[in-house]
Amino acid sequence: MDKAVKFLAAALTLWLSASAVANSAELSEGQSIHRRGERVFATRTVRTLDWRARAKADALLGFKFEHGLGVPQSYEPAVDLYIAAAEQGDPTGQYLLGLMYDKGQGVQQDGIRAYMWLNLAAAHAPRRYREVYLRMRDAVASKMTPGQIVAGQRLATAWVPKREVVPLGPVVPGVPVPVAPVLPPRW
Repeated sequence: MDKAVKFLAAALTLWLSASAVANSAELSEGQSIHRRGERVFATRTVRTLDWRARAKADALLGFKFEHGLGVPQSYEPAVDLYIAAAEQGDPTGQYLLGLMYDKGQGVQQDGIRAYMWLNLAAAHAPRRYREVYLRMRDAVASKMTPGQIVAGQRLATAWVPKREVVPLGPVVPGVPVPVAPVLPPRW
């Protein structure tokens, strides 16, 4: 199991790093904001309106914060970014958020929420990742009671992607910013 987790982490790092080239400006900005001690989630600038690219970028940056890849290792910004990606329907963000809830890193440990996010990730994942996500969901379920599993399934069934208002420029307190809605996924 330990080898599988290490392999999965390495594969996920490579997969997420492939999209890092397009998001390097956001990463640099996130690093400088983190060094200043500000919340990355509240002050970053959005470069794209495509919800999928935004959600994937959030998951990638969260992964970098979780593992300290090029940024100081910190679970709190990672969880903020995973939540942003997961709520927009990104399966990678949902999967990684489910793992954070399972381990209790950056959030209070919650098997029901872990199951919910892992279940959603498996449902929305591309075919090549679905089996891995299902195995992880089942591993979390093995530590739960049947009632907790039902509660997690109900949460997953009731979940709806959030429509997020995306700022078109930097967020400055007290200054109105033009916004554009991000549409939920079409599945």
